[in-house]
Amino acid sequence: MKRNIVKIDEEKCNGCGLCVPSCAEGAIQIINGKAKLIADNLCDGLGACLGDCPQDAITIEQRDANEFDEQVVIASQQADKAPVHSGGCPSAQAQKLSPPTKSVIAETEAGPSQLANWPVQLKLVPPTAPFLAEADLLLAADCVPFAYPDFHQKYLAGKTLLIGCPKLDDVEAYVEKLTAILSQNNIKSLTVLHMEVPCCTGLLSLGRQALAASGKEVPFESVIIGIKGDVK
Repeated sequence: MKRNIVKIDEEKCNGCGLCVPSCAEGAIQIINGKAKLIADNLCDGLGACLGDCPQDAITIEQRDANEFDEQVVIASQQADKAPVHSGGCPSAQAQKLSPPTKSVIAETEAGPSQLANWPVQLKLVPPTAPFLAEADLLLAADCVPFAYPDFHQKYLAGKTLLIGCPKLDDVEAYVEKLTAILSQNNIKSLTVLHMEVPCCTGLLSLGRQALAASGKEVPFESVIIGIKGDVK
């Protein structure tokens, strides 16, 4: 049958792997340094992966292809519950993290890590990541964990972490990504944790913009961390 399906231009593809987690069906893998559509029946042709390709190497074409099979997708996901490195960048593998074992906790003076999801960089998190369901989101400037010594225990515990820098990163892309996350998931709350320096207020602004654009009513909180590690 002729239908819409993903097309990947290997000459443009640099193998960054950002398209892998954005494909909820698992139709794309990095093979020999290039993104590949591994099976026609895993691709729904809707193009959720397009916007995550920095090289514009992914398009939608219409050609003869096997029909999209949702049951095959479900079977594949159930058989692959543990995250598996498929050849792409490991930082792009979406996964929930288990609590550390007692032996690990005993070796850390500051207490156990409270990180419950991966990846944490906002640009790498797909809106369809399973750890976003019913999540209390913590949107933190990437300087915060270095400045605030009790970050894990006081702010990260029980939350899903997203980090970014409003000065060095693409804020417009962040607004679009966070809007998609808020729109496509039942988010329980959004906390923005940013530094006291003026440029970092951009994180608060993008949080508010995304929340407004999503049309959702979500409890919203802002916390300011001083450069000396105090809460303002």
